[in-house]
Amino acid sequence: MEPVFADFSTNPAQLSNAVVAHHRCGIAPSHLALGAGGHIRVDFTVGEREEIAEAVVTVTVLGASAPMDVLLNGKALAEQLAIPGDGDGAHSDPQVTVLSVPGELLAAGDNVLEVRNPEGAEGLLRLRAVTVDPAHDRDRSARALAARTAKRSVVAFSTEFRAPGSATWQTAPRLLFHIDSGERVMPAHLAWRGADGSEAAIGLRADLSGFLGHRRTADGAVTEYRGTLADRWAYPEGTAGAPLHRFSTEEGHDGAWSPSGELRLLLDDGSAPVERVSWTDRRGTTASVVLSSAGVPEVREPVGELRDITSTVAHIEASDEFEMAGEVAENLLSKSRSKWLANDDTAELDFTLEHPAAVAVYRLTSANDAPDRDPEDWELQGSHDGDHWTTVDSRADERFRKRHETREYSVASPASYARYRLSITCNRGSDLTQLSRVQFLAAGAPASRPTHGAADFTGYRTTRGGDPVGYRGTTVPGPWSDVPGQGEGQGPEAGQALQKLLAGDLGETARGLDDAARLIGKLAAYLKTS
Repeated sequence: MEPVFADFSTNPAQLSNAVVAHHRCGIAPSHLALGAGGHIRVDFTVGEREEIAEAVVTVTVLGASAPMDVLLNGKALAEQLAIPGDGDGAHSDPQVTVLSVPGELLAAGDNVLEVRNPEGAEGLLRLRAVTVDPAHDRDRSARALAARTAKRSVVAFSTEFRAPGSATWQTAPRLLFHIDSGERVMPAHLAWRGADGSEAAIGLRADLSGFLGHRRTADGAVTEYRGTLADRWAYPEGTAGAPLHRFSTEEGHDGAWSPSGELRLLLDDGSAPVERVSWTDRRGTTASVVLSSAGVPEVREPVGELRDITSTVAHIEASDEFEMAGEVAENLLSKSRSKWLANDDTAELDFTLEHPAAVAVYRLTSANDAPDRDPEDWELQGSHDGDHWTTVDSRADERFRKRHETREYSVASPASYARYRLSITCNRGSDLTQLSRVQFLAAGAPASRPTHGAADFTGYRTTRGGDPVGYRGTTVPGPWSDVPGQGEGQGPEAGQALQKLLAGDLGETARGLDDAARLIGKLAAYLKTS
């Protein structure tokens, strides 16, 4: 019998040797919710020549649920079966029930398994998964599902947080991750630190339907942190536009380094780029890596000469602007004496940069007329995702002495953000607010990349029961032929050659100087055409 499973922890459901129909059911992100009188029907087949003395049906539900009936080919396997649980719905631990099936209940050819929430029952039956297996190989479907799931290694969670002791969960940015060292084993535990000092650690459910953990924000606030599976993709789907890193790796044993394949690493929690990631996979292998300056987006320190980065503003949006007169927010980025005008005594201006940057100084220029329209009180805020904002500078009772005067303001502790917001909370008394220009300045050239020959990440790995070994990696430069939208115009053969070359061939096949020279020559020839 081919593996039979219907996994409702993702949408769409994952099916094998199964056709599913349902009645009075709601599709939730992590389960199928059966109301009173609701049921699912799973049609599956058994080979004509198969003789199965005994089978098992496994039903997985979430939380305390309504009693359920389970039938196979019209014969009851269980009636009014109540499953105990913690009552927290989609965030509950999965509850597994295994039912024995006499072999004579299985028919050669088509079979029908039904799971029902009886008429008049109170509450929902939150169904996570159903499997059917021969008793002698009862994990067959679970293994097949795990193998298929491992291929869908790009995972996104909708997340929430709450302060310790609070009863209210608040929405947080999406968490997206993909960690693949070639072994196709998903993580069980994951921890990371952002470039802004924020930290998080989570434990993942075995089926990756959710996680529970904790976070510490950049300003030191500690919160509980949880997530529910939102989507999964087979790599490279889901990675377009995401901060994906690819490394050719080595392991160090007794001072000698040997190639260990490619590591793909993506972790985006909607805040600062990551600088350290640690994980333990389902086989018990633990790894921890720290990315060097080559592996994380640039975070500039407020030292040295300032440089104007206003030209890197890719988009500006105002809470209000006077379009009829052409006095719009875009004028704030111009060197002309045009202006922006809002029909309000408060206003917000949102600036999105092409790349995250640490603004050390910003400048505001007053407009041509009406001093009572000048901003007086405001805050400059930074954000990584456009939803969560951090105040980096605030001013009160400011005065422009004349028209078209440019005043400069320093940020005490610059940090790298992709978005900045000028939130004007009060002006000089008018019911209109205006400015002529806004400029952003960042520190001078970033610190040079280390020249000691270190890899682009360094760390360690430990297998279950083994000793730790060194682990380091060198960035595989793009374009990559397996990432949608990248490598275009280079031709598939060139892209595949570069991928193969940089993903480990140099370390694995260049056993002598002649091989190394040949491979480096290939790389140089490819780069000339890119």
